[in-house]
Amino acid sequence: MNREAGEAIAQGAAPVRRGAVAFIFVTILLDMVALGVIMPVLPRLIEGFVDNDTAHAARIFGLFGTAWALMQFVFSPLLGALSDRFGRRPVVLLSNFGLAADYVLMALAPSLTWLFVGRVISGITSASISTAFAYIADITPPERRAAVFGKIGAAFGAGFILGPALGGLLGDIDPRLPFWASAGLSFANALYGLMILPESLAPEKRASFHWRSANPVGALRLLRSNATLAALSIVNFIAQVAHVVLPSTFVLYATYRYGWDSKTVGLTLAMVGICAMVVQGLAIGPIVRLFGERNALVMGLCCGAIGFVILGAAPTGPLSWLGIPVLSLWGISGAAMQSLMTRLVAPDQQGQLQGANTSVQSVSQLVGPFLFTLTFSYFIGASAPLHLPGAPFLLAAALMVVCVAIAVRALAVTRPIS
Repeated sequence: MNREAGEAIAQGAAPVRRGAVAFIFVTILLDMVALGVIMPVLPRLIEGFVDNDTAHAARIFGLFGTAWALMQFVFSPLLGALSDRFGRRPVVLLSNFGLAADYVLMALAPSLTWLFVGRVISGITSASISTAFAYIADITPPERRAAVFGKIGAAFGAGFILGPALGGLLGDIDPRLPFWASAGLSFANALYGLMILPESLAPEKRASFHWRSANPVGALRLLRSNATLAALSIVNFIAQVAHVVLPSTFVLYATYRYGWDSKTVGLTLAMVGICAMVVQGLAIGPIVRLFGERNALVMGLCCGAIGFVILGAAPTGPLSWLGIPVLSLWGISGAAMQSLMTRLVAPDQQGQLQGANTSVQSVSQLVGPFLFTLTFSYFIGASAPLHLPGAPFLLAAALMVVCVAIAVRALAVTRPIS
């Protein structure tokens, strides 16, 4: 009997089959692939609905992104609280079926309004990622959570590599074909889960459902229930804001400073994803075992700061590539922080915790794009006191230094976390 199954029996839940972790991995992978598949084709669909007016389409596309992040903010705590009350399995499976139905809706959308409705529903159903992380916390002993969170995190990198590539290939055939492919994959994954995914949260471990803790504001109260948890939540928020510099400004920055074409930018982003996958899947477990979760957290944050400095200061494109493997080591901190945070809440609060974390991340997605695009625009403009195209990445590095300071202080003044 493996360790996960033994712990599940001790909690009174059904034994967790080995395929359960694989299913959660595939669930997150498909969510990320589905998001990536849409990237190359959604702007084209929007342009088609607005008579190929690119400027108008860009504004609408930005509105779609804001709506998606807002749905994540609102519904992640709700789904997390529902999973604490009714169990992880029904929430994850219903979200998968809902996501499949949503992609069918978007594939058939006859108007921009229906396409927008589909994007809103996608934000709601994708919020089940928080429940997937709670599932992992249920079935994994505390001392192994960082390594397992790292492997699950590798699904994010894989999704962002595979998704745009698949979306581009299918989109060349028909711009709606990627939505049908995503619907089929999500539906197949939901059926697979019906067969192999057991419940991870025993009935006696479940919490009552209360609206005051299922809304974003109420869920964030949990993050203030412990001084260390509050500090780590602040670190999580600032780090997530810093991360937004990559999707919001990297393409503009690389094109402006290094003169890269789309192919070079795409290959560089693929390199980022591959390095992140290697770190998440292979390096986190050994590093956490060697240095401990606290030291791994601080080490990862320091690597993030150094990597951003290299990206922002490198005078040539090839030199900027040196920052990619360094920046990828930042992924160590995310898994270590997730593991530390799960130790600070009760078993019946894991869903609420993950929902609150996802809400924090969604707020960063609302704040980050404005912060970094405006910084980039200012420092390449004529009124800037210093021509500094890399300013957004240097700002991200400064934010990471703040994260290091908060994490070191918080973890130094508190008792060891069991």
